[in-house]
Amino acid sequence: MTRTDASEIRMREAVRTDVPRVATLIMHGAPVQKRTPDEIDAEAQDPAYLEAFDVIAANPYNTLFVAELEGTVVGTYQITILPGMAERGRIRAKIESVHVAPESRSRGIGAIMMRHALAFAAAKGVGLVELTSHKARPDAHRFYAGLGFVQSHEGFKMALSP
Repeated sequence: MTRTDASEIRMREAVRTDVPRVATLIMHGAPVQKRTPDEIDAEAQDPAYLEAFDVIAANPYNTLFVAELEGTVVGTYQITILPGMAERGRIRAKIESVHVAPESRSRGIGAIMMRHALAFAAAKGVGLVELTSHKARPDAHRFYAGLGFVQSHEGFKMALSP
């Protein structure tokens, strides 16, 4: 697979018309919810994704980014800036929903996106970046470790709604 040069990737904030593609990328990366391409296409049209985007776009601490290659969205991630009290008020950022289109993986696009995320965070005064990755994604874990991320904590979650 040919590596993608960073100059070929355009990183930008997502817009509402990107939502179905972003939802599709996220579903392609979901390790436990395998769906057919038709099921993914239908799910990506659910209005709940547009509603979620509107909430993200309205929050100054949240940003959804996309990576474009030749005019096609091939990757996405969300970053949230988290002011806090710990460590003398050190600002943190959480990166999540990092996904690259299956046909574009192993070309360096994920690394380009993560460099973008780290630069964005630094420009916002962030002192610590955190990210989460599903336990069923060992390739992603190796990727993040290769970028210098350390598995320092165990994560927990609890669903409060379906």
